[in-house]
Amino acid sequence: MIVTLTLNPSIDRTVELGTPLERGAVQRTAAPAVDVAAGKGVNVARVLAAAGVEARAVVMADPDDPFTALLAHDRVDAVAVPVGAPVRTNLALTEPDGTTTKVNEPGAELDDAAVARMLEAVHHAVPGASWFVVAGSLPAGARPTIVVDAIRAARTGEPHLRVAVDTSGAPLAAAVAAGGVDLVKPNDEELEELLGLAHGAIDSPERAADAAAALVGRGVGAVLLTLGGDGAILADAQGAHRASPPPTVVRSTVGAGDASLAGLLIADARGDDAAGLLAQAVAHGSAAAAMPGTGFPTPADADASRVAVSPIPTAAPAAGQSAAPAAVHPAAPAAVHQER
Repeated sequence: MIVTLTLNPSIDRTVELGTPLERGAVQRTAAPAVDVAAGKGVNVARVLAAAGVEARAVVMADPDDPFTALLAHDRVDAVAVPVGAPVRTNLALTEPDGTTTKVNEPGAELDDAAVARMLEAVHHAVPGASWFVVAGSLPAGARPTIVVDAIRAARTGEPHLRVAVDTSGAPLAAAVAAGGVDLVKPNDEELEELLGLAHGAIDSPERAADAAAALVGRGVGAVLLTLGGDGAILADAQGAHRASPPPTVVRSTVGAGDASLAGLLIADARGDDAAGLLAQAVAHGSAAAAMPGTGFPTPADADASRVAVSPIPTAAPAAGQSAAPAAVHPAAPAAVHQER
């Protein structure tokens, strides 16, 4: 089983436009607006479940919230942690060429009682799980170390748990600094910020591979670096691979990164090697981008054989950086798990 945590869930409302967006104009939609219960951890859990991988989503939402009702309607295995405030609504406007404009609400603040309930829920949700995935933004006012606290609660409930983190900024930096993270999934801008690189520094596959390897050199088990239409890089202690996506007509990029992470975890569950992990990640991400709204591809949508994967050399870790833990593959030796 894989358990995900979404600290800042949302109702994703997608409006598909029939013509390019014009500011200040009145426009018609190409289809009725669609609402789905979402948030990065929820999205990952949906895609895993569609592939037959048991998944459970821990979400910050009141039992009577419309968000929770949407989850129940879609039969998502979820643990709702009461917060005493409505779940936010995120609006996505998608244009015919796939351009997506998102307008996101900040989400309800979490008081100390809500955080304590979340930590207890995580602790009780993970026994027997193989992975714990913390994904998405933090609610307004949440301290960055809440991610570290959640991982600590998870590992007290399941000591052999592997941990994946898909967030950005200070929460991602705190998780990496605490140590023991088995997988992170940044995009290029998020990785530039984390490594202190200039904006736009990751401007080629080679520099992308070097940046991912540098993060592995800081003690992260593996890095899935998503590059949008340029594919992705997967780096671990054994090296790095690059994947190019199959030809894709992009309809919406919402949820594509979440589908990529889910694709990697699906391949991990069946024991694929690094190249197979990356191929499935890119196949799922591309399949999600071809869907309107928030994409939840099934295995039938995501054919990894259409993804080209090849090794890519990386620069050696900088002096003073520690050796990386073992790769994400379950046959590899277990990484050292530090409480965060």
